[in-house]
Amino acid sequence: MNSLRRNTRIIMRRTAHIANVERSCKTAIVLSHTAVFLALSAFLSTAHAESPPPDDQWTFAVKPYLWLPNVNGTLRYEIPPGSGGGPTVDLGNYVLQNLSFALMVSGEARKGDWAIFTDLVYLDVNSQDSSVKSVEFAGPGGKIPVTASADLGTESSLSGELWELAGAYTMAHNDISSIDILSGFRFLGIEASTSWQLAAAVSGPEPGQSFGRSGSISQRTTLWDWIVGVRGSLGLGNGTWAIPYYLDGGAGSSSVTWQAVAGIAYRFRWGDVQLSYRYLYYTMKDYGLLKGVAFSGPGLGVNFRF
Repeated sequence: MNSLRRNTRIIMRRTAHIANVERSCKTAIVLSHTAVFLALSAFLSTAHAESPPPDDQWTFAVKPYLWLPNVNGTLRYEIPPGSGGGPTVDLGNYVLQNLSFALMVSGEARKGDWAIFTDLVYLDVNSQDSSVKSVEFAGPGGKIPVTASADLGTESSLSGELWELAGAYTMAHNDISSIDILSGFRFLGIEASTSWQLAAAVSGPEPGQSFGRSGSISQRTTLWDWIVGVRGSLGLGNGTWAIPYYLDGGAGSSSVTWQAVAGIAYRFRWGDVQLSYRYLYYTMKDYGLLKGVAFSGPGLGVNFRF
């Protein structure tokens, strides 16, 4: 009987010890998870609680990014010297064929409420989905369009540089949101090339005018346009997430150009990571090369502030 009692006490002590160990382990786990949570919360709070710099201090930002636009619209080539006509080419949806990542970058310098920013892009797109819709010939009353024969295969390419430089003034802001007004210029220097294969040559209205059933043509245009617009960001919650936005419009060498950008950004102490969608539109006066040409697609960039 005594032996049974001793064994019972031993078992009870061991059970209590095991229970204490389990409670200690659970407590340690809870404390470790709490510590991790508090450390993460502290990191995030310090990462986004950066006080604004003094108004007399310059700050800078550099954002390398990747933009993947489709291109659609119409190219209207000038009539070359001689009796040949100028083709009007309908662009299909293009994707970037060659992309120089190093030339996709934007930057900003800011002092107080004033800022100056720039954006530089190199485009090189190519597709086999374009088609010759008509051919324009010189006539006694001006240019005369003639419908082209069946298109058996047309390839077009666009390559060039896009550069924007503007100044901005902050109209309103708080700790997580801001809105700027901006004014500046945008430059587009682009070269278009098209090679075609038609079912038959296209004859013009005047004797001797003919557009060959196959051939190629290239033309470069340079556009300088003044732009005005707004930009800024809308903070969400405590400001960790934000919606950056940009809108401009203008004219000059083109009859109308406008651009819109919107997306989502996650902010860190050193800057932010942005995922956005960008739309850029051009149409030219009279018989210019670009007719309702739009570049549109997603972009991803990392914005470094210092």
